[in-house]
Amino acid sequence: MNDLPRIVCHFSCGAASAVATKLILAEYDPAQVVIFNAFIQEEHADNRRFLADCEKWFKHPVTVLRDEKYGASVREVWRKVRFMKSALGAPCSMLLKREVIEAACLPNDRHVFGYTAEEAVSRRPAVQRMIDNGALVPLIDRGLSHADCLAIVERAAIQLPAIYGLGFNNANCIGCCKGGEGYWNHTRDVFPADFAEVVQIQESIGPGAYLFRNRKTDERFGLKDLIPGTGRHNVKLPSCSFVCADAEEEIECAL
Repeated sequence: MNDLPRIVCHFSCGAASAVATKLILAEYDPAQVVIFNAFIQEEHADNRRFLADCEKWFKHPVTVLRDEKYGASVREVWRKVRFMKSALGAPCSMLLKREVIEAACLPNDRHVFGYTAEEAVSRRPAVQRMIDNGALVPLIDRGLSHADCLAIVERAAIQLPAIYGLGFNNANCIGCCKGGEGYWNHTRDVFPADFAEVVQIQESIGPGAYLFRNRKTDERFGLKDLIPGTGRHNVKLPSCSFVCADAEEEIECAL
């Protein structure tokens, strides 16, 4: 065991990373597996209940890591670095998740990510780079979609994170800077106080923090000028494809 690299699962309190972690525990010696979760202040409080339920499902502890410099707060990151996101990514993800987890990792660790079958297509270059660097992507390997993961979690008698029931597709922060117009309009409807706080932060930073672009004029604009009802926000309901049964059988066989 001491000569084997650790298998580090990045558990984000979402359904996809939960199923990915469960599959890895079925495939590898659990003694070789470490599960890391980066606590984020702006996530829905029910994410902690989901984590506790998943620990029981995993039959394996989850190590929760927490940033100290920014109080594990994405909004504090935005305020201090005066930047929200670019085509290269978001500073909150880098500072509060990636760097925090990397600090707890060893050089020869193998990393597990909950990328789904859809992301194998939509994020092909980034995902392929991770695979080339030795990352494990059990959901892609088995052709599991995001909807498959939702269904597998529900059929394991685990209540999905409350944020899904509020009409969001992922268990990300409330007010994720990666969201589009439809996502932010839905956030304004469900979490008006959080929306208002992010508007204030964005306006204090200035136009460089504006998240959207007018397709006709190519001008960027911020949340303050977001027109209600614009954008698309599709909520994916739990449903299972034919590959669900194979994944569930693999999990059951390891019990």
